[in-house]
Amino acid sequence: MNDPAGDDFPKAYDPAAAEARWYGKWEASGGFAPEINPDGDPFCVVIPPPNVTGSLHMGHAFEHSLIDATIRRKRMQGDAALWVPGMDHAGIATQNVVERELTKEGTDRHDLGRDAFVERVWEWKANSGGRIVEQMRTLGFSCDWSRERFTLDEGLSKAVRVVFVRLYEEGLVYRANRIINWCPRCHTALSDIEVEHVDLDGELVTISYPFSDGPGSIEVATTRAETMLGDTAVAVNPDDDRYRDAVGRTLTLPLVGREIPVVADEAVDSAFGTGAVKVTPAHDPNDFEISQRHDLPAVDIFTDEAAVNANGGDFEGQDRFEARQSVKEALESAGHLVGVEEHRHSVGHCYRCHTVVEPRLSLQWFVKVGPLAQPAIEAVRARRTQFIPQRWDKLYFDWMENLRDWCISRQIWWGHRIPAWYCNDCSDVVVSTEDQTSCPKCAGRDLHQDDDVLDTWFSSALWPFSTLGWPDHTEDLERFYPNAMLHTGFDIIYFWVARMMQMGLYFADDVPFRDVAIHGLVRDAEGRKMSKSFGNAIDPLELADRFGADALRFALVRAGSPGQDVPLAEEWVEGARNFVNKLWNASRFVSMNLDGRTLAELTGPEARDALNGASIPQRWMLSRLEQTVATVNESFDRYDFAEGVRELQHFTRDEFCDWFIELSKLPLSEPAERDRTQRVLGIGLSAILRLLHPVVPFVTEELWSRLGGDGMVMTAPFPDESAGVVDTEADDAMAVVIEVVSAVRRFRSEHNVAPSKRFRAFVRPAGTDQAVALRALSAEVEALGGLEEMVLETEPRPARTGEQRLVADGADVVIPFEGLIDLDAARSQLDRQVARLEKELAQIEKKLSNDSFLERAPADVVATQRARHVEVAESLDALRDQRASLG
Repeated sequence: MNDPAGDDFPKAYDPAAAEARWYGKWEASGGFAPEINPDGDPFCVVIPPPNVTGSLHMGHAFEHSLIDATIRRKRMQGDAALWVPGMDHAGIATQNVVERELTKEGTDRHDLGRDAFVERVWEWKANSGGRIVEQMRTLGFSCDWSRERFTLDEGLSKAVRVVFVRLYEEGLVYRANRIINWCPRCHTALSDIEVEHVDLDGELVTISYPFSDGPGSIEVATTRAETMLGDTAVAVNPDDDRYRDAVGRTLTLPLVGREIPVVADEAVDSAFGTGAVKVTPAHDPNDFEISQRHDLPAVDIFTDEAAVNANGGDFEGQDRFEARQSVKEALESAGHLVGVEEHRHSVGHCYRCHTVVEPRLSLQWFVKVGPLAQPAIEAVRARRTQFIPQRWDKLYFDWMENLRDWCISRQIWWGHRIPAWYCNDCSDVVVSTEDQTSCPKCAGRDLHQDDDVLDTWFSSALWPFSTLGWPDHTEDLERFYPNAMLHTGFDIIYFWVARMMQMGLYFADDVPFRDVAIHGLVRDAEGRKMSKSFGNAIDPLELADRFGADALRFALVRAGSPGQDVPLAEEWVEGARNFVNKLWNASRFVSMNLDGRTLAELTGPEARDALNGASIPQRWMLSRLEQTVATVNESFDRYDFAEGVRELQHFTRDEFCDWFIELSKLPLSEPAERDRTQRVLGIGLSAILRLLHPVVPFVTEELWSRLGGDGMVMTAPFPDESAGVVDTEADDAMAVVIEVVSAVRRFRSEHNVAPSKRFRAFVRPAGTDQAVALRALSAEVEALGGLEEMVLETEPRPARTGEQRLVADGADVVIPFEGLIDLDAARSQLDRQVARLEKELAQIEKKLSNDSFLERAPADVVATQRARHVEVAESLDALRDQRASLG
């Protein structure tokens, strides 16, 4: 602990020095581990695991700031608070990174072979992965690093195998040919929610399919003309009279010559287009379902790279988009192209590389989600898990009630390899938690393991319990599952939250968390998503380097209400830095006036007893502190850190620093009042540092140390509202004092009266209580307002030329102009300002009375003009009142 004397208290706060000093001390103290509060209630939060390939972006900084505020507060409240850190192996993303490195070296993964490639990825992780961990330390996030996990570590790999095998044995994992989303760039299947749909301008191509057994044809329309090469039927609705005689007949597939049947199926919408649809079972999920009902063959026309294969006849080798044009030209030449229309439609893209995905029939592994989803739905309906804000329930239910089976196999090498082995002797399939070397059915030893790996989200779905040691029965699992809550973005409710609910209930027999606090996305000041492609991405580490980690954290948390997007601009971080500096300066003032006493001494058990006879400002400060503590705790309990932080900033900056410290200067100079004033300053500042610590940990720990707080503020008790009482009498008294002083200060500002200029103010209180307060605090009002004298009056003061009447809640304030301003110059200046605003107001009114402007101008332009009209009118009224007061 440093000597709290002012001489040893630097004038300016150095964030870099404090950040370098304190994180190591916190970690070395064991303060990040729940064992620091061995008898506390368990409170566990798992980190939404960032990708091992990633670096910390603004979304991470925001989310982690919320988690850290939650954990630090719970730790200070005495809970056994655990923040489990870790990273996701990020299968496709990580493999892509390493494959790009290999490309630069003139080789690829196939040249290396599977085992060597996987080893190369582990080497990359050891050397380059995990950069985000150091960045998290830089920003002060208090994870228990001794419990750090990785989705491919030994324990989590064991959990993944146990889950897969049990699901398989219970019929909830199966292997089948189904239509999946295929990425030709990543060469892997994708689940439905890994596909991002984008509305694009395309085309609707109408094709005529002639009957094979006579004249006539049926017209069908498609947005993907090339897929007609894989058609195996045309379907119509059985109730469509137009095609009643066509059902059962055959058509000749143009360009291919294959005969295909006309089938009747109730899935066809007879009101859409011609009422007839081409059936391409290998490349459309709805067509695949029709083919299953009518025993139609499936013809796959694409290679893994989405080029046309041998089934495409003359178009073999062409890229799918090249083939699309070639097919249209060939159809036109053959007389089968009826027409091409512009058509805007939704096109699926790979969420990783943004390549257009191809629906494709493929042999894959799936999870049967129905039996898993229903208990997860019921758990949220029963409020066993609560979404905050509750409106996110609807999104969750909409998704969970319309799930298709989850494709979990991926055709890559980095990840959890599917624990299934195929016997080449008897074709038996062995699914086991242990590696297999012989076939249990025929004893053959010629086995090979499935080449695919599991979807990254499969292991992530187990995160809340696998990180605590499941499937083993560990102390951490017993104590910290279910997790207390989860901070996460709305954008991964589908990907992650829903799946954790399913797996937690099925395998750990309880919901994974009690609360799910949903936050929005970080956007720029104009509300646009931050993106490198937009040129508006901001590096959080660069801002932290310039303004300090605390400033960044404060700006993010202050802007983020539950469920709402977070607008962020650099100037807001700069404003947060200014707040941190104000806290530093106020603390330095307090330190210099404590006569060497420490916060620990000033706030000890005897502190409250020493406050008997406290003045109105001192009582007000303690009362406002009590109310602020209550508001902060209530807001933080609802995970509305933004509301709590805004209230805390107002109390700290506006009430403690701007008012109470100024009001303390007089009693600090009086020996009889000095001790009591020091104690109130100490009580207030001690509480402020503890309240702010979860959000701005570095500066609060530095100040706590310099001011002589007990131990570290990280483990000091978080304030609660039981420490004092609300003093409404003092609140009301100080309210009128603040109003009067504020009115006087506005007068100075409006008329450019120098701070050193003293003058008289005539004040008539609105009632007896206000009169008592102003009389008792007249010296404070005069000092803070820079008044020569505050004259209290009991009767209304007649209106007089050369005086200005100020509006203040609880009192009328009148200030004579004589000796303060040049009346002639002031009149001339106000006349010019009034004339300028009158001209602007007339121009706005002319626009707003013009019907043509109102009809043709964009809505936001009209709204801006209306808002400006109100603003100018109000300013004009105020200037006219000022002008009238000058005669």
